[in-house]
Amino acid sequence: MNKNPIKKCLFPAAGYGTRFLPATKATPKEMLPVLTKPLIQYGVEEALAAGIENMAIVTGRGKRAIEDHFDISYELEHQIKGTSKEHYLTEIRSVITKCTFSYTRQIEMKGLGHAILCGENLIGEQPFAVLLADDLCDSSSKGVLSQMVELYKKYHCSIVAIEEIPKEDTNKYGVIAGNEIEPGIFMIKDMVEKPEPKDAPSNLAIIGRYILTPDIFDIIRETKPGKGGEIQITDALLTQAKKGMVLAYKFEGQRFDCGSIDGFVKATNHFYNKSLEEEKKQKKDNKEK
Repeated sequence: MNKNPIKKCLFPAAGYGTRFLPATKATPKEMLPVLTKPLIQYGVEEALAAGIENMAIVTGRGKRAIEDHFDISYELEHQIKGTSKEHYLTEIRSVITKCTFSYTRQIEMKGLGHAILCGENLIGEQPFAVLLADDLCDSSSKGVLSQMVELYKKYHCSIVAIEEIPKEDTNKYGVIAGNEIEPGIFMIKDMVEKPEPKDAPSNLAIIGRYILTPDIFDIIRETKPGKGGEIQITDALLTQAKKGMVLAYKFEGQRFDCGSIDGFVKATNHFYNKSLEEEKKQKKDNKEK
């Protein structure tokens, strides 16, 4: 049991984003914008809202734009200072001020488990969050990571976020089976990576939010390549679950699979409509004042 607080969030961001070619030929998929903000910034803001200020990012070749985004652009700041456009940088300035960013590279694409292992030198011996930026989440109350951090404070074990999916889509996800110990909280007894619908233990799929205890690194090191010849985090988590306890949490909120074109378009429409509603509310509040 590790009772240290969650202070770091790991972002695996070395993938090629092939489903968005040619857009991602020279642009990291994590930098694709939903409205005016790149996907990875939504993720960093979600982690920040959960009380996490140290962002550890696993990148790869051609991903320098991520580092540049979370840095000050003195030329741009100088050009728009004192103009009506200056406020456009308010959000990202705030993020840069509040967070620290560290980077390492995944030299070979060997799966999510391997990407997480590449981040060990940035994390150290402490529990940490993992956020996949192309799973964009929105919640009317607390963000998904905030919900999971609260759960970690109670159970002090690894936690994966899950949602119900159509049974025919199980071959796209890691799928869990477990006993429900509280409403929406399951103690995992089995995990399968991308099972065919007939072989899936349930329709509860893992999405891109995790809280992991540091012993996961040693477990990943001992994990053999699985589905697709990659080192799967689901295989490592199943080993951890058999040794101790891993929970699956049915989160409150909505997830958009921005690794797919359909999900990306849905996310764009959702956040656009949300921004319109917020704008209307702001105008109404201003009138009432």
